[in-house]
Amino acid sequence: MRVLLDTHVILWWLEGGRRLCSRHQEILQKAGPDSPLRISDISLWEIATLCSLGRIELRLPLRTWLEKATAPPLVQRIGISPAIAAEVANLPDSFHRDPADRILVATASVLGATLLTEDSRIRNAGLVPTV
Repeated sequence: MRVLLDTHVILWWLEGGRRLCSRHQEILQKAGPDSPLRISDISLWEIATLCSLGRIELRLPLRTWLEKATAPPLVQRIGISPAIAAEVANLPDSFHRDPADRILVATASVLGATLLTEDSRIRNAGLVPTV
């Protein structure tokens, strides 16, 4: 299964995984060079922003944490391509306006990936497969 991680899943996973549901833990444990986890660059921005606002604390300096979080071969970073940007514009107006969530959903759609998320707004929208 090709998976894209929502920002909170990345944080929970790399801070010990205690908050992750068992299905997410199973999927994350199966990651490897042949089936890397995908992380959108928007999640890196979101984590940096949350850190700078004091809403989260990381166990390592921010840059070190981000570099470890995206280290290949277990993780593949996904940038915002023209296809992803165009897909954001195609999302329905009824889907909430959070730009990071819109980019994550568009990214999952373009990649044909399942989005690992606990966000009920994303799950309930049914725009992409979620776990």
